[in-house]
Amino acid sequence: YVVTSNDGQKDNGLIVNTVTQVTNTPNRVAVTVNKLNYSCEVIAKTGKLNISTLSQEAPFKLFQRFGFQSGREVDKFADFSHTQRSANGLLFLDKYSNAFISCKVINQMDLGTHIMFICDVVQCANLSKVETMSYTYYQEHVKPKPETEKKGFVCKICGWVYEGSELPEDLVCPLCKHGAADFEPIG
Repeated sequence: YVVTSNDGQKDNGLIVNTVTQVTNTPNRVAVTVNKLNYSCEVIAKTGKLNISTLSQEAPFKLFQRFGFQSGREVDKFADFSHTQRSANGLLFLDKYSNAFISCKVINQMDLGTHIMFICDVVQCANLSKVETMSYTYYQEHVKPKPETEKKGFVCKICGWVYEGSELPEDLVCPLCKHGAADFEPIG
């Protein structure tokens, strides 16, 4: 999913791998965001977010744009024209996604490294009939495969490679911010 927000000056977005429906009357979802992400700060402050459900057409460059750089340093929507604004004023992706959900945060739970936002759904729409991108589909068909002749460890989330014979226990991936537990040996 691409979760979008706006800090009052610019639009922002990030990749999350899980959005969960928690109730249907009222219609509510839970979105969990790492505290290190700029979007977490923005959503906590503004109380609103949009979710674009990525389709199997989403290219790896979309994951690089929204997942491998920080909205603190870059404008993730610069030169990106595949968007529309929903009624809440936030962007959603109208290409590479098959649905969008506009949300109002009604509660948040501190989970240590992450914040879980509990949200009322205020608007949603189907955009296409293309299959939704699952985590397994991303791993098998979208994420580039690591070069096997290198010696080291690969991040299972984003594909970044740590070169070396031993993986430091306190390693944090510089791209997706996941820890050593999300790395596996190459080869």
